[in-house]
Amino acid sequence: MTGRVRVTTAGISSVTDLGRSAGGAVGQMTGGALDQYSARAANALVAASAQAPLIEIVAADFAATTSANLLVALTGAPADVTVNGVPMRQWEPFWWPAGTELGVRSIRLGMRVYLAVHGTLDVPHLLGSCAPDSVLGFSGPLHRDDTIGVQPGPLRIFHSHLGIPVVRGAVQPPRFTDHWRIPVTDGPDRDEFGASAHRLHAGRFVIGNHSNHIGLRLTPVGGARLPVREHHGEVLSRGVPIGAVEVPAGDELLILHRGRGVTAGYPVLAVVTATGLSRLGQARPGQSVEFVRVGLPEAVAAARAEQAAIDGLTRRVARLMSAHDGRVPAASAPCPHPVPSEFEQFSTSS
Repeated sequence: MTGRVRVTTAGISSVTDLGRSAGGAVGQMTGGALDQYSARAANALVAASAQAPLIEIVAADFAATTSANLLVALTGAPADVTVNGVPMRQWEPFWWPAGTELGVRSIRLGMRVYLAVHGTLDVPHLLGSCAPDSVLGFSGPLHRDDTIGVQPGPLRIFHSHLGIPVVRGAVQPPRFTDHWRIPVTDGPDRDEFGASAHRLHAGRFVIGNHSNHIGLRLTPVGGARLPVREHHGEVLSRGVPIGAVEVPAGDELLILHRGRGVTAGYPVLAVVTATGLSRLGQARPGQSVEFVRVGLPEAVAAARAEQAAIDGLTRRVARLMSAHDGRVPAASAPCPHPVPSEFEQFSTSS
């Protein structure tokens, strides 16, 4: 049956997905979840498709009630996640019974938490995506008392209902920290910076308060210096990739993220890799960034490794779902899990 999720505390949240890959061809932003890895993992944990809509929660507290029994998973930054006050683990699926409130509070270290549902969120789409587009005014932030239609999937007994952590650790989240090491490949204009290009990799940069989904603004700290362009010819407006590291005149770097326009006219010194972009989606203003120079083969290998982990999780969850024929009871209390502080169960490096 169709249910409803009602927002009781909106914070800064929206319904999104992986974005519209076809957007650039018609001059529109790609958009979508800024931490693509966490979004993919959340949907995989509840046997949803990779492109399924999910809720992105940014920095502030969020809460919602449901009229349907839902299997959900929350990934992304560490937070205090509860169902009717009962602590629940992130990065594994759990039971959200009808009539209860799910809360996400005290998001820390990172910026974004992703809430995925086993089933379908009924939201409008544009060019094959539900991701908000601030230029066109399509979709937008959630507000208190907004409702989202949800069609639960065929819920079956597994994992959280039994209280057995059969998928715990199946995918590893990033190591959340106050300092991020971000891999970048060389940009098309690196040669224009001559010997000073190495400065991008020789110091730390701090994320500014005016950073958002369109791009991050960073300033050098601790003796770091900005690269200096040696050629001063005009740079024509041209297509730029997501992750472009631009060096405008002034005292900061710009990194274009998923909300960027498709053209720009600043020199592009480097390009953040796919795995680095997800990390930047979690980096908070005031945190520092170190840019690590990598080659294209290394960048591609890292992206494939992340995707392989998600694919492996998808297969594992599918086997678990098909292995149990009994349906989850119509009503069930949330099963509490011991929740370690600050993701102490996670051991991967940043």
